[in-house]
Amino acid sequence: MDLSVPSKTIAEVQDDLVKRFTHFTDPKDRYRFLIDMGKTLQRMDESFATEENRIHGCQSQVWIHIQENQGRLFMQARSDAAIVSGLIALLLRIYNGRTPQEIATAPLDFLGKIGLLQQLSPNRSTGLYHMIKRIQSEGQKRLAA
Repeated sequence: MDLSVPSKTIAEVQDDLVKRFTHFTDPKDRYRFLIDMGKTLQRMDESFATEENRIHGCQSQVWIHIQENQGRLFMQARSDAAIVSGLIALLLRIYNGRTPQEIATAPLDFLGKIGLLQQLSPNRSTGLYHMIKRIQSEGQKRLAA
């Protein structure tokens, strides 16, 4: 698992993602870029593909393993679907290596700005919502502890 601390703020990462996605005028190019992002996901160890790590509410199979190290949350995730893998990669760029406080309070308005939300099927939007909810609830749980 990559335990490196992000060098950019969440706002900087989001601004970068908005620039990259809005660079494409054709929605198909945005999807291709998203799928390519999914191909860069670090391989998740099979032992983490447990029922406890599975994201319910997704049409695809999705697992997110989250562990805390020195006050930061590090994540590995996997999906059996290319676009969903891209959505996971997108979320990990925002959340991976952040503090529980950052994770619990990160604004997600950039998702509307990159032009993907409008194109996602209702099932994929629901799955994305459940992935975000799971990651944020991990942050909130650790804040409350």
